[in-house]
Amino acid sequence: MNAPEIILEARGLTKIYRTGDVVVEALRGVDFTLAAGELVVLLGPSGSGKSTLLNILGGLDRPSGGTVRFRGRDMTAWDDKALTAYRRDHVGFVFQFYNLVASLTARENVELVTEIATDPMDPAQALDLVGLTERRDHFPAELSGGEQQRVAIARAVAKRPGVLMCDEPTGALDSRTGIKVLEAIRRTNADLGAATVLITHNAAIAAMADRVVVIGDGRVQAERTNAEKKVPGDLSW
Repeated sequence: MNAPEIILEARGLTKIYRTGDVVVEALRGVDFTLAAGELVVLLGPSGSGKSTLLNILGGLDRPSGGTVRFRGRDMTAWDDKALTAYRRDHVGFVFQFYNLVASLTARENVELVTEIATDPMDPAQALDLVGLTERRDHFPAELSGGEQQRVAIARAVAKRPGVLMCDEPTGALDSRTGIKVLEAIRRTNADLGAATVLITHNAAIAAMADRVVVIGDGRVQAERTNAEKKVPGDLSW
């Protein structure tokens, strides 16, 4: 059986922020790979560097050193136009805060992405994937926090991204609601085959991953593969 294709490969990533005389090393030589269809949890406390790594992998930021390759192509050599095309065509983003347009319905929020995507799914299909068929004509103010986050996931996946980047998607939610959001992410990974990176500080969530990468002090501290994955409904925290 052939090994899955490596979608993203980072080698020796560093990221340094300078503010006056203050120097912060957010990443200190990080190596990372993401394979097609894989669900990887980046686990670590606030300030560990995991969001910085996600932003670089997603083309939102550039490293200070090292390389990132997307399907073998060196992203660190790309200009802003190429990075914009990469984000538009290949990456779906889900953040802790939903960033929905208050004056648009759930369906219309998803349509914002499908109008610019090259091969989008129908917005209704994306909302069905996250279990919101009956809520698609509701405005964000009429939805719970978990429902709003699921709209954000539908918006991210409606472009059929090869890569899904999730930064603390359950951070503002209670555990019951968070499990519904995690189930939407699991279904996206399983049904669409999107290679998925999920950032969390919650160790319980790591049990749903194919692979867990522990980040601390700007470095990869540990890495493990789950022999058996849990479904979100079996998680508790």
